[in-house]
Amino acid sequence: MSTRAAQFQATVRRREPLSDHLVRLVLDGLDGPDGFASTGVPDEWVGLVVPGQFQSRYYTVRDFSGGELTLDVVVHDIGLVTEWAMRDCVGDTVTITEPKSSFAPPAGATWLMLVGDLTAMPAMARIVEARPDLTTYVLAEVPDDLAGYLPEGPDVTWLSPPSPGQSALAEVVEGIEWPTGEGYFWMAGESAQMRAIRKHLMRVVGLPTSHYDVMGYWRATTGRQPRAVDPGPLWRAGKAAGKSDEQIWAEYDAAREASDG
Repeated sequence: MSTRAAQFQATVRRREPLSDHLVRLVLDGLDGPDGFASTGVPDEWVGLVVPGQFQSRYYTVRDFSGGELTLDVVVHDIGLVTEWAMRDCVGDTVTITEPKSSFAPPAGATWLMLVGDLTAMPAMARIVEARPDLTTYVLAEVPDDLAGYLPEGPDVTWLSPPSPGQSALAEVVEGIEWPTGEGYFWMAGESAQMRAIRKHLMRVVGLPTSHYDVMGYWRATTGRQPRAVDPGPLWRAGKAAGKSDEQIWAEYDAAREASDG
């Protein structure tokens, strides 16, 4: 049996710049009896392969409804997808892989803490829409004016990156005043920052691993977005082998770095 992720062909129908660094692409052609099926989990991501390329880069599904898939793509100076997304790509055929996801608050959660940079904004926006029942706090490190991007409701703190292509979210998280009661921490951004934050949550805050999800989306050294690695199999195998949470997450980080190479 093949373990390769299912692939689907889609057509770019609309392209809309949302800011200097964020472009919205709306794709269709994914419906049908054997077509694309959303996980329904708000941080789900898909692989995207654009014309003239063979490698996939991973993006959050901002929306999937009416047979249309919306991706809000962060564009950089250079990159596999950037050069393509910055031009008129309407009408182009792309390849989309089946979605994966990891957002899973515990049943007793009363609050959400969402932290991320520009690459995390699509997921944070969709999470806010999906969970209006939870008191939500957002810390967003973005270079653009995106005050209207997030749905109304959460308590939002806007932060500026320390410099282009850099992040200081690890320091920000170390200064958080945590809400009382049971909650869930979700974060995505630069990989080295995420490793530092994960250690802080385990060693200092003492959050159970079931109460947070921290994902590295890109590296400051290259600006490239790492390929997604499903943490589920690594987590189950590590627990079966008697490994500690810290050992398992170290293996997860190593797997992400290897997949980006």
